Amino acid sequence: MSILNIGPAAIPSLGLGTFKMKEGEAREITKAALAEGYRHIDTAQAYENEIEVGEGIRASATPRDQIFLTTKILPRDFAAADFRKAAEASLKALGTDYVDLLLLHWPSKEVALSETLPVLDQLIDEGKVRFGGVSNFTIPMLEQARDILQAPLAANQVEMHPFIDQTRLRAFMQQADIPLQAYAPLAQGRVMENAVMAEIAETHQTSAAAIAVAWLLHKPGVIALPKTAKPSRLAGNLAAAEIALSPDQIARIDALVRPDGRIVAPEGLAPDWDD
Repeated sequence: MSILNIGPAAIPSLGLGTFKMKEGEAREITKAALAEGYRHIDTAQAYENEIEVGEGIRASATPRDQIFLTTKILPRDFAAADFRKAAEASLKALGTDYVDLLLLHWPSKEVALSETLPVLDQLIDEGKVRFGGVSNFTIPMLEQARDILQAPLAANQVEMHPFIDQTRLRAFMQQADIPLQAYAPLAQGRVMENAVMAEIAETHQTSAAAIAVAWLLHKPGVIALPKTAKPSRLAGNLAAAEIALSPDQIARIDALVRPDGRIVAPEGLAPDWDD
């Protein structure tokens, strides 16, 4: 399986997540990932590492126009003027004239999408953002966003790994041609502790982490964003795109879903989920 380009924004199906990295790590891992062959880097204002990600990009030999760069803005900045100011701040921090994908990081409980999304459209029209999307949105929220945003809704970034059931959301998104960007694809390390994942990994002479990424990449319209701060793990994650899981192996991983599988649900930000 090769690295596919997914959806209207042609997003590389495997990217580098940069959540919760120590000082200096985001810069070095971004540079190393690009040298390894990654072409999709994911960050956010909330990660507090946009400056380092930008430094890593500029320190690499990869031309900027060959890199798909994503960042995200928190709901505290969803008022129209604040959203524009936050987007400009991200561009400055990243040291770039544009981002390839700008996401609303979580749905707002106070500011209507009808105030925020027109500004996103304006930023796209101005060339400061190539594509717009959302993160942690439910099906009703996606329907509302599609009705407001004039540009294509290029992605919804949500938690997805073998232990969480995103069947309903994924089916809706696939029908609507909205790519699903999977964050926490390793369930914050839990996949490495699972016996089924370990057994399948042994069959393929690889790691449970690589199997989790390969499982995601077998799902139509799904983009995997494994996070690592260790350069030694980059090649293994990238090679996951070449792992051919059998239908039986995919079914066994699908069966690992459990009612308490969701990990990320911060108080005050999390919506009423679809599941």
